[in-house]
Amino acid sequence: MTHKHESDFQTQAVPQAGVTDSTAPAATIRAPERDAPQARSGRPGDLDAWWDAIDDELSALPANPEFERQALQSTDFATMYRVRMTSVGNYPIAAWLSIPTGEGPFPVVIATPGYGSVVTPSHYDMRQRFVTMTIMSRGQRGADKPYAAAYPGHLTEGIASPDTYVFRGVVADLIRAYEVLTALPEVDPDQIGITGNDMALLLAARRPGARAVQVTATFWYRLAELAASTEAYPYEEINDYLRTYPDDRDAVGRTLAYLDPHYQIGRIAANVQINRDRESAAGDDAWLADLVTSINSDITYYDITHEGQTDHDANDAWLSGQLGVEPSPRLWQTQEIGPWS
Repeated sequence: MTHKHESDFQTQAVPQAGVTDSTAPAATIRAPERDAPQARSGRPGDLDAWWDAIDDELSALPANPEFERQALQSTDFATMYRVRMTSVGNYPIAAWLSIPTGEGPFPVVIATPGYGSVVTPSHYDMRQRFVTMTIMSRGQRGADKPYAAAYPGHLTEGIASPDTYVFRGVVADLIRAYEVLTALPEVDPDQIGITGNDMALLLAARRPGARAVQVTATFWYRLAELAASTEAYPYEEINDYLRTYPDDRDAVGRTLAYLDPHYQIGRIAANVQINRDRESAAGDDAWLADLVTSINSDITYYDITHEGQTDHDANDAWLSGQLGVEPSPRLWQTQEIGPWS
């Protein structure tokens, strides 16, 4: 396993996870005095069976994808489709699919669902270079019938049991969309990238074939512990729930453990980049240690700067390089155009 560290477009060696990088002050997780009980859990004994059941349900249910061309979002360099498909529980989900103009197959980037109601197509500079898919999972707009997610509230829907938790369906939706996407003849099966929060790690663990996984932020990793250390939303949704249902503390911790990528990450063969926020307690090397030491492939850290174009360009350069495509920077140097410049 190789660890790398990127910052300001420089790749540097970093210490083994769990050893603090001396170039930045370490943050620590300290749960404040709170009125919400903290949910805790280890690896569930039936975790593999839980995930295998999702796979079995998907394999027994045809996806029945329908592709509808979207004239408004199509351009001379890419055609946009709205894809409708069927996920577990016969739930109808959707996705934005963009296919570049020309002769394929093309490298592909699939974005995992974020925590928000509205899903938009990928940025136009991604659509010029890749087949792209952004997923409308159950509850999100475009896939909100019969269930329309509330924000806040979606994070705790059915959370008392791993079998009723709404995100059991969401991860199934993600896997379903990935299966539909990678079956397309326009997709190069050797150049598949996954990007998004650490749900991207879950997808790469459950479905082999990805070449690169870019984690823009950790979220599901140690989520119960992280929620207990903050009052920020959406994490606070968990604390709000536990104030209302304090007897569910252990059940909530157990449910969230099924979605913790730490317990799946050893299955990943793809190269992984993790965006690390050194201003956040969840960006500390010690906090991430259990996650990264379980990865059997190459790992790259990128310390985000909170400067949008800089962070975009660094992430784009890594992902493009992994998939054999020229990067598309958005940060342009000032050009002299006259004596007044």
